[in-house]
Amino acid sequence: MNTFLLSRTIAYNLCDDMQLHSEITKWCSLKLPLKIQMPIVAKPSEIPAQSAIAKRLTGAYFHDAWSVIAAEPDLSALGQFLRAASATPSWVNALMNVRNRAVATVGLKNLGGLNHLNAAKPEADYKPGDRIGIFTLIEKTPDEVLFGDNDKHLNVVLSVHRAVSVTTGETTITLTTVVHIHNLLGRLYMLPVTPMHKMIVPSVLKSVGCARDAT
Repeated sequence: MNTFLLSRTIAYNLCDDMQLHSEITKWCSLKLPLKIQMPIVAKPSEIPAQSAIAKRLTGAYFHDAWSVIAAEPDLSALGQFLRAASATPSWVNALMNVRNRAVATVGLKNLGGLNHLNAAKPEADYKPGDRIGIFTLIEKTPDEVLFGDNDKHLNVVLSVHRAVSVTTGETTITLTTVVHIHNLLGRLYMLPVTPMHKMIVPSVLKSVGCARDAT
């Protein structure tokens, strides 16, 4: 290669390097968002020690608890439940329909759907004994509500508990389920229900941790 061609090749390479450097500098100067939005996940947790549901653990056949940080911390415990129930995933409602048809053959209750709510009813008007979705309201305080259903095979009580951290200020919502069975039918019923319950609860509770436009 003669001197002219060598000089031209070097010049072209320098120009390419300078253009690349310019592009890199331009991209590096952009103010890209550094905050990464992590997915909202409800996680297994301990049952709140001071909760009303904790007093119902004696003799329980099954119990578990799931928690999530509330996106709307000012909502009461009942408000958190109503929000979660109204955003029930469609596949959960489909499973409830299958459940209701299947248990009818052995004389158990048709519970309806989790999102079968009275949208026009104010939260303040709910009283113990009222039906909310598939449950009956048992107790109601700003920081905890208990729901339940009692049938010939088992008794289930559900708690939605609200607690504010003194260190972070975050509001944690914990959903606890306690089941007492009455007979062999209850044991058989829990065989398919237990694994499905562990899929349904975190999926429903997830909406409590999401902003309204993200649910």
